[in-house]
Amino acid sequence: MTFTDIDLPLDDRRTGKVRVSYRLPDRRRLLVTTDRLSAFDRVVAAIPYKGQVLNQLAAWWFERTGEIVANHVVSVPDPNVLVALDARPLPVEVIVRGYITGVTTTSLWRQYEEGARTIYGYELPDGLQKNTVLAAPIITPTTKAEGGAHDEPLTCADVVEKGLVEPALWARVQAAALAVFAFGQRTAAAAGMILADTKYEFGLGPDGELLLIDEVHTPDSSRFWIAETYAERLAAGEDPESLDKEPIRKWLAAAGYQGNGDSPPLPDEVVAETTNRYINAYELLTGHSFRRGEYPVGPRIVDALTKEGIL
Repeated sequence: MTFTDIDLPLDDRRTGKVRVSYRLPDRRRLLVTTDRLSAFDRVVAAIPYKGQVLNQLAAWWFERTGEIVANHVVSVPDPNVLVALDARPLPVEVIVRGYITGVTTTSLWRQYEEGARTIYGYELPDGLQKNTVLAAPIITPTTKAEGGAHDEPLTCADVVEKGLVEPALWARVQAAALAVFAFGQRTAAAAGMILADTKYEFGLGPDGELLLIDEVHTPDSSRFWIAETYAERLAAGEDPESLDKEPIRKWLAAAGYQGNGDSPPLPDEVVAETTNRYINAYELLTGHSFRRGEYPVGPRIVDALTKEGIL
């Protein structure tokens, strides 16, 4: 019971790792969030209700961060659907890290553990411990790989020197990213969670305005830990309790998978645990009970879009 794709009678269909989008009139796009899950820059599984959690939680965050930076949201006609301004994405993924952690090749801890001390242009001291807080959050950009390629690390200086984003705009992006991250950390702390790191995407709207796009502070784009048990687990040398897709990353890494070729099938218990983590994150952050949408999702979306006059 998962939702992995949809084919709608609309123009300019585009397919990403998780979302399918279509062009709408009036310089808008329709974004449909599926249950597909990506790790190591590959789609590796489908997780029940994941798409709904991502779409509804992102909409919740977009509403609360709109005073920090404008975003692309127009409406949410279905639990898995967002109508958005048609923004031109900037060619950089903006990753903000508040802790040193991770298992992927682009993560801070993986590179630090392998001996690197200059990472993404930052000088890190000896003696850091995995999963501990950094002196201050840092921005570690990557390229936005196309066609199944892997994202490549960048320094903040690289973004300008390589001509990816012009200097004044990149300065605005960095300031907005750090401000949204700070708000996210405060909000997560109030919910008993730690926002360790996250990924943002920015774009330019129809009139050239800077917009926060894609999603914000979801378990797909962010690393959330349970605050209550963090110190105890850190002292015991254990990883924090997470409410994100880190268990899947860790399971795949333990199986020897690093994003090359087809991924091994995930055990049912890992899939079920991930669904529960996504729903728990939604409920803790929003303070609302998660109402599971009806499956199959496709016909439900068609009905909703028909009622809205989009189809």
